[in-house]
Amino acid sequence: MHILITGGAGFIGSHLCERLLDRGDRVTIIDDLSTGRFDNIKHLEENERFSWVIDSVLNEQTMAKLIDQADQVYHLAAAVGVRMIVDEPLRSLTVNIRGTEIVLEEANKKKKSVLIASTSEVYGKSNEIPFSEDHDRTMGSTHLSRWSYADAKAVDEYLALAYYREKHLPVVIARLFNTVGPRQTGEYGMVLPRFVKSALLEHPLPVYDDGKQSRCFANVSDVVDGLMKLMDCEKAHGQVFNLGNDAEVTILELAERVKKLTGSTSEIQYIPYEVAYEKGFEDMRRRVPNLAKAREFIGYEPTIDLDTTIRQVIDYFQS
Repeated sequence: MHILITGGAGFIGSHLCERLLDRGDRVTIIDDLSTGRFDNIKHLEENERFSWVIDSVLNEQTMAKLIDQADQVYHLAAAVGVRMIVDEPLRSLTVNIRGTEIVLEEANKKKKSVLIASTSEVYGKSNEIPFSEDHDRTMGSTHLSRWSYADAKAVDEYLALAYYREKHLPVVIARLFNTVGPRQTGEYGMVLPRFVKSALLEHPLPVYDDGKQSRCFANVSDVVDGLMKLMDCEKAHGQVFNLGNDAEVTILELAERVKKLTGSTSEIQYIPYEVAYEKGFEDMRRRVPNLAKAREFIGYEPTIDLDTTIRQVIDYFQS
């Protein structure tokens, strides 16, 4: 098949490119390189089944042409990372909502299959742990730009589900939970690469608040496997799925594990949220997915543990 990946030069997108090419597909990516990196896909240039376009998903003419040529569309392009969301909320809203709208509009013309990458952020401040796909959402004040990303991705989901129900567009939504692995950078707030880079340089490891907030980190290889299976699962159309890992770890424990695996003597430095981001910043204390639905529909099961993933990230930075 001919696959289009928006945001294909990004961390997850580049890994998805490799997997699809290994399967024998033809892959085209579009990326504006705002958060993606050409280095992530440079090694694929010699593959005759791979092509790339440097442009924005907001360019309707380009998107119309690329989607028309594709059999399936993985829509991963988005303004991501807590740092970017806080610093550039307008960009986050525009790219995430209008970009998805354009993808769905163009895909609907010839009913091309679409996978929309959403996020665990849509659950907001909910304390109903673990998060299930049909749980209520609890959002913070609109005065806090931190929640604009969550709301924008929720709008993406509403749009996708509306296209499925009204237009019968074959679309599936994947809510991703803290995907990590090689090629991810800490530039936009991603915690594991920030910790690993700081530890290797013997710099302090910045832990926000008290470090007792917990997350579940999924290896990008497991997540990509889930994305491909969801795309190819016809009964998943019109549905929302959590994808990630359900093994919980606090951010402080993560910092200690990074120190141990790097052999670093870095100190752990506690930083208040308002210093790191903005006054009144709010965060989820726990973020744990219920993976039962993905297990039922596609037999999804995370296979790579956190220590293995940390070692992969260490190897990536060292190389």
